[in-house]
Amino acid sequence: MKNVLLVLFAVFSIQIFAQEEITTQEIKSHIQFLVSDKNAGRIPGGKENKRVVKYLIKEFKKVGLQSFTKKYKQEFNADLKVDQGEKPSVKTWNLVGFIEGNDPELKNEYIILGAHYDHLGLGGPSAKSDKRGVVYHGADDNASGVSALLEIAEKLSYHKKELKRSVLFIAFGAEEQGLLGSKYFVEHSLVPLNQIKLMMNMDMVGRLNAKKHVYVNGAGTFPGGKDFMKDLGKSLGLNPIVFKGSVGGSDHVSFYKKDISVMGLHTGGHEQYHTPEDTIDL
Repeated sequence: MKNVLLVLFAVFSIQIFAQEEITTQEIKSHIQFLVSDKNAGRIPGGKENKRVVKYLIKEFKKVGLQSFTKKYKQEFNADLKVDQGEKPSVKTWNLVGFIEGNDPELKNEYIILGAHYDHLGLGGPSAKSDKRGVVYHGADDNASGVSALLEIAEKLSYHKKELKRSVLFIAFGAEEQGLLGSKYFVEHSLVPLNQIKLMMNMDMVGRLNAKKHVYVNGAGTFPGGKDFMKDLGKSLGLNPIVFKGSVGGSDHVSFYKKDISVMGLHTGGHEQYHTPEDTIDL
């Protein structure tokens, strides 16, 4: 848990002004809820998915995010990957909230912060383990990114008068099924795509190694991105591994394919990726 908290604090430092309203207990409580056995690995569809969605909506409301749609929900259908047989189609959701900017012109431009909230349920073809019928907790993947999203939303709401552009916060569904939530969003965007200036995605930000590496994909998609991220990281005591040409493989890719500048933040792979052992203690 200590490693998870350290890296989340580091990621927050990149994107916000100060730390005082971000607490260890809030980060811990978000992760604990998301990885709990009762949520059964957060696979799309079913009562467990609805429970997680309800929690995220409550948190969006709590920090004062505005909604484009009823109850922040953007509904879509997801075809689930299975070990064998026909893919079942289930109903799931993206959750979208926003803070409106204050500049009369720039408030019509958008920065998106995103993180996927789903995981692998009780196993399946995307698993890196042959275990089935056990909970794939997904603490790093991606309870870490969701807890970061919620805490950053709280922080930026506190500083909303300082924002010129508007900021969207999106908790994506069905990323593990093939980036389905982000693909649906860019095809049914709640704001004009040409007004989205940057999409920042947090997927697996819970493991900071001894060298304090934070991996940054997509830095070449916006002007001066590589040097900016390297300099910013060093000023925070981090060692960014900045990829100018590589975009990566999470929800920000859906935006990149629409010619939108992106940044994918993560802290690297590990042996517990897509196994039941991706737990909160690590």
